[in-house]
Amino acid sequence: MTSTDLPVIAAVDGSTHSRDALDWAAREAAGRGLPLMIVHVRLLTRRTGQETQEREAQELFDRSVRRVERIAPGLRPTTLAPLDFPSAALVSLSRDASLVVVGSRGLGGFRSLMLGSNSLATASMAKCPVVVVHSGQPDEEPDDSAQEVFRDVVAGVAADESSEAVLEFAFETTAARPGARLRIVHGWTMFSSMLGGGPVFDRDAAADSAERSLAELTAGWREKYPQVEVMKEPVNGSASRTLVTASATAALTVIGRRKGGESLGLGLSPVAQTTLTHALGPVAVVPC
Repeated sequence: MTSTDLPVIAAVDGSTHSRDALDWAAREAAGRGLPLMIVHVRLLTRRTGQETQEREAQELFDRSVRRVERIAPGLRPTTLAPLDFPSAALVSLSRDASLVVVGSRGLGGFRSLMLGSNSLATASMAKCPVVVVHSGQPDEEPDDSAQEVFRDVVAGVAADESSEAVLEFAFETTAARPGARLRIVHGWTMFSSMLGGGPVFDRDAAADSAERSLAELTAGWREKYPQVEVMKEPVNGSASRTLVTASATAALTVIGRRKGGESLGLGLSPVAQTTLTHALGPVAVVPC
């Protein structure tokens, strides 16, 4: 993120998942000193009249603003209720946002699905980072006092230039969280070592190569953010499995997606999609 005044967008629809997203977005906006915009997308449908939709949107905004006042006193959110398809509206708004925050599922989501179609589409096509908040809560008012607080930020990186945007976002996010550590995870296998021109048959040599690659990736960032405590974790095995496991005790798990492949449906790699779908906590998807 290069601008200091672009808002954090929180998408709300009245579901428990969107309330969790609103809470997360409010805390993040307050912590970063950014404005907060609460967005409720009114659906393109003939089943509900425009006046009814506008009234329901205003009632939702009133509840949401009151909630933000409790969570982040002093934050004065703005509101917007565009008439559009949810993912299309959020992707359009992402052009002028620092961050878009959505719940893992909305009111229309099937309970059997761990990630809603609108959340997936927004994360796959947005022009700015998108945070999908997985709460693990049932569709009822959560008990905030019972939730354990995790501080670490986890970043999943590959041994190439595509990780630059992920590291930038991860370091910036960790720096804004007092007491947080940044855990940088790099999954490797003998096959990935071979594809990268590294050792093929010597596992110890491949492990050393992965560790060197991770050190090279992080060197410049540690100089730029000396206040951030960094833990480097080269892992022999499935990167997605490692990231999903790490997400259970992370304040945020940061992954990247390819920029430019959105029109072909290629925005999310298999590792990114698996992590986003099965994560046990909030996940940030960063365009690379």
